[in-house]
Amino acid sequence: MTVTLNACPAPAKLNLFLHVTGRRADGYHLLQSAFQLIDRCDSLDFSVREDGRIVRTNDIPRVPPESDLVVRAAHLLRETAGRPDLGASITVEKRLPMGGGLGGGSSDAATTLLALNHLWKTGFKRQELMDIGLKLGADVPFFLFGRNAFAEGVGETLSPLETANCWYVVIEPGVSVPTAIIFSSSELTRDTKVVRITDFPDATNQIASNFGRNDLEIVATRHFPQIAEAIDWLGKFGKARMTGSGACVFCAFDHEQQADEVLKQLPSRWNGWKAKAMQEHPLAHLLPS
Repeated sequence: MTVTLNACPAPAKLNLFLHVTGRRADGYHLLQSAFQLIDRCDSLDFSVREDGRIVRTNDIPRVPPESDLVVRAAHLLRETAGRPDLGASITVEKRLPMGGGLGGGSSDAATTLLALNHLWKTGFKRQELMDIGLKLGADVPFFLFGRNAFAEGVGETLSPLETANCWYVVIEPGVSVPTAIIFSSSELTRDTKVVRITDFPDATNQIASNFGRNDLEIVATRHFPQIAEAIDWLGKFGKARMTGSGACVFCAFDHEQQADEVLKQLPSRWNGWKAKAMQEHPLAHLLPS
């Protein structure tokens, strides 16, 4: 029996646009977005334990194990399966910045659900894993969906989306944005007109389009001018915008060489990198139907 899975990728996502279209009675915001997987990933190792304990084996600054989405995901999967005897050791190698709008914590949680569903043989189907993931956060179901998606609702209603096979330059402005600050702001637009998936440009002309916007960007840039500075700088090379609730900023390019040329000019005060668009999750083979 397989008892370990090592170097399991947890990819980042970009919000190619993000509209806030309303607000539910429970306070959750209604969104529309295009989720794009990229090949910049955290990496997780899993091994089955026989003592029924769930243990994160390494320290992560500012993330105690009890509040880590990875540990919470493992506990929730075990509880949902009704199997308190199941245990695991988990090591998380972080590459994605926290508070960057790249979905790193949610992706780590999704990879945990995928890997442990396989190792523990709990037998949950994809939709069941997505339902479990939604209890951990609105972005988690996307990473269990298995491919790029047009998202609606609070982010849990997903439709397959074919996107351009391009390269992205991503800048980390050096700040961590608390999501609550953005969504609680009185400056936030909450009534953007609803669009249809057919309004979104197809994969052949997506890069050239200026489709939509990120409604959270105007609030984030007012609270964190570093984000505005990064958008202004990267905007010299193409359409730059913030992803998620911030703070990372990205711009798309047709060719890897173009991304390399931009990164050569990146001011030293920022961390920046390139990433390739992916069409499906690198662990899609573990996704049950």
